[in-house]
Amino acid sequence: MHKLNPDCTLEGLNKRLPGSLPGWFGIEMTRLEPGLLVAEMVIRPEMLAPNGFLHAASVIALADTCAGFATIAHLPRGAENFTTVELKSNFLGTQTEGALRCVATAVHTGRMTQVWDAEVVGGDGRRLALFRCTQMILWPKAA
Repeated sequence: MHKLNPDCTLEGLNKRLPGSLPGWFGIEMTRLEPGLLVAEMVIRPEMLAPNGFLHAASVIALADTCAGFATIAHLPRGAENFTTVELKSNFLGTQTEGALRCVATAVHTGRMTQVWDAEVVGGDGRRLALFRCTQMILWPKAA
């Protein structure tokens, strides 16, 4: 069973966004429950590649942020933080305007690592990308 950190709220996660890369992208966390986090982002013209399609880095920003904030919300008691140690993406489609939604689901929420799968979908519900990342849990150093 995936346990939420009881001190973590959707409001608290969203307060972390201003002044950061996810904040610049306009990412917003919209749903949080055990083993799941949902985030949304509206596409702006500067998020497109020179070829006119959605830049892969924009999709990665949404998926990685969603999985990262899911990790924050599921950190074990006493853990200090986390860091991404591996990520992989498969791109299945694109979109040039409108909103994107990302749903991150827990695969593993252990004491040393967490693994999250994230699916990015377009405004029409079409799957645009699949994403998986592994997070290493960071613990305070012994004195």
